[in-house]
Amino acid sequence: MVLRDAVLERSNQKCELCSSKNEIDVFTVSPKQGIDLSEVIAVCIDCKSQLTDQNELQPNHWRCLGESMWSEISAVQVVAWRMLNRLKSEGWPVDLLDILYLDEDTKSWAELSDSDNEVQVKHIDANGVQLLSGDAVVLIKDLKVKGAGFTAKRGTSVRNITLVKDNPDQIEGKVNGQKIVILTQYVKK
Repeated sequence: MVLRDAVLERSNQKCELCSSKNEIDVFTVSPKQGIDLSEVIAVCIDCKSQLTDQNELQPNHWRCLGESMWSEISAVQVVAWRMLNRLKSEGWPVDLLDILYLDEDTKSWAELSDSDNEVQVKHIDANGVQLLSGDAVVLIKDLKVKGAGFTAKRGTSVRNITLVKDNPDQIEGKVNGQKIVILTQYVKK
């Protein structure tokens, strides 16, 4: 109860994201445990429901982040960065992300899974080895490259790969000077 009181005092009984005074509660910013004042923020019922349920997302509600992203509280900055990234497709958050500055530790925290239940996508090669962005891989099969008019030959080295964020079965890399998408089952580290 002491932590809750400290957060409410810090926030002046207002949501630290949208400044609403409507049913303020404490929200732990994952993957932190909420055992320290720096790991939690005060949020209203509207913000909390949208933070915990993506189906509740109301993009215009989050225009308040234009102000709250400048908070001195790292946990508020983390939530602002995550929400702006989640709303990128709306257009307006991109401009805010361009001017938002996070120190190195805060940026690392923000880039971590923003849900304790979220499973990190792992890219695994044909031998079961985890691939990381920047790795070099070798093709284990001749691959016809659709739309490029050539075949990437078995044994071709692909350096400095990038991982397809939402698809664990795909990576991107340059072959013959062209950036292509490659299925992870056809490469080895």
